[in-house]
Amino acid sequence: MSELPVIQKMYDFILWYAPHLNRMLRRMQFVLGDRIQGTMYDVLEGLIEARYDPDRLPLLQRLNAKLDVLRHQTRLCRDFDLPDVRRYEFSGKALRAAVGEGAER
Repeated sequence: MSELPVIQKMYDFILWYAPHLNRMLRRMQFVLGDRIQGTMYDVLEGLIEARYDPDRLPLLQRLNAKLDVLRHQTRLCRDFDLPDVRRYEFSGKALRAAVGEGAER
């Protein structure tokens, strides 16, 4: 089976975002940074599981909720002035590209 584009894009998003999270201030990294990374890995794992599940709709709905959590966690980073504006904008665009515009709502 070839890799689904959404899985590859989420994988690429993690590759880009994780190093930025690791550069956060230490006090924020252990709280918000770890939670964001956990959420990203949960989404990636869920997408891979959904690929093999014939009844994938309930799982995809839960993943959509996790993506919304990830968006809000990323927004918190911005509100705490952790990434610079360009990285924040890029992360939003990359996340939308990873899961598609339709997954937002």
